[in-house]
Amino acid sequence: MGFVFQAVNLVPFLTARENLLVVDELGPTGRSRSDARKRADQLLKELGLEGRANNLPSQLSGGQKQRVAIGRALMNSPELVMFDEPTSALDSKLGDQVVHLIRDEMKQRGTSAIIVTHDERITHYADRTVHITDGQITDHDHQFAPAAAAL
Repeated sequence: MGFVFQAVNLVPFLTARENLLVVDELGPTGRSRSDARKRADQLLKELGLEGRANNLPSQLSGGQKQRVAIGRALMNSPELVMFDEPTSALDSKLGDQVVHLIRDEMKQRGTSAIIVTHDERITHYADRTVHITDGQITDHDHQFAPAAAAL
């Protein structure tokens, strides 16, 4: 499982590439250092960041930081990636671009994603939306009691 946090939580003293590589170093992937670097560089290229691989987070825009965080979440090829408010710190145009990127990246990899957001402008990208209002969980076709939602 991969996670992209609301505050992207990049390690400030690591480059974009190193922020991806740290995932590989912390988990038992069995991947060589050379293969991990190739994987990180491929993800950065796919996310349009190949020219920013050696930049620190302080040298990246908000959208670039978000893309590094997405790359970090994808580093170990998870089956599910969870996103917490991925557009909260972005203007509407950049937020739309980021969610479009998330959708395309997940579909291209056959990876499931759960996005938690208050930003109704991005829900049209979802295959399914579920709303929580006053403790009630609803989707387009069903209404669930709070107890059932906890199961």
